[in-house]
Amino acid sequence: MALGGNALLQRGQPMTAEIQRENVAIAAKSLAPLAHDYQLVVSHGNGPQVGLLSLQSAAYTEVEEYPLDILGAQTEGMIGYMIEQELGNLLPMEEPLATILTMVEVDPEDPAFDNPTKPIGPVYSEEEAKALAEERGWSVAPDGEHWRRVVASPEPQRIFEMRPIHWLLENGTTVICAGGGGIPTVYKPDGTLEGVEVVIDKDRASALLAFELDAGLLILATDTDGVYLDWGTEGARRIERATPEEMELHDFEEGSMGPKVEAACDFVRRSGGRAVIGALSDLEGMVAGTAGTQFVLE
Repeated sequence: MALGGNALLQRGQPMTAEIQRENVAIAAKSLAPLAHDYQLVVSHGNGPQVGLLSLQSAAYTEVEEYPLDILGAQTEGMIGYMIEQELGNLLPMEEPLATILTMVEVDPEDPAFDNPTKPIGPVYSEEEAKALAEERGWSVAPDGEHWRRVVASPEPQRIFEMRPIHWLLENGTTVICAGGGGIPTVYKPDGTLEGVEVVIDKDRASALLAFELDAGLLILATDTDGVYLDWGTEGARRIERATPEEMELHDFEEGSMGPKVEAACDFVRRSGGRAVIGALSDLEGMVAGTAGTQFVLE
């Protein structure tokens, strides 16, 4: 279950801890029945949160800014704590929950390093965004009606904590991991592992995680009830059910639905399982196969 950023923070909402907790509590009400009835692994976005921490770090000028891998680790702990607590308030006390700080390997030669596309942080007007880009050396790009900072988003290659995730699931634990796509890491030429200044796409990392777990179903929850063709026009229509080959005949926006569609197609093709993109409020129907956009082999 990959929670979209809207499960934590609605667009335009102040990034306060109280508001994020309220949103997580709403998400937990949908997740709790799944956690009770199935082996559940939860991942989540962190774009607004890691962007906010980056701004706060930059504001404290007595030390150098913290890199994105460190900020990503901080958000995994912060958001995992909120999800654990709100789910724990709804589930029986004997049903265990655990958050795993998750390191994910990326290829230092990935061409994504030269093409920043992943939005992080708050939204700005075009004028504000371009002024900040000039001042701080950022890359910025449109995001709907607004502008945001964008960073490189290389493909996830390996999730290092797969064994402890398996151990926890085998013992009946609901696991929260790979938050924000995981903590991005690369191997240096001398063989040591270090963090890198990128953000891994949460949905692509979730597809890799689901494949490695041999999951039967990958749910990508967002703020729409599915994938649409001609989105934003009067002729917009939702795709109810499709194969990866059918979905790949269409183009979807890289900074929005594109990574979700790619992740769903990749998981279904590699695993033979089922994936679905839709709204968190339709979770029961998505599991049953009657809501969202269902991705299947045939």
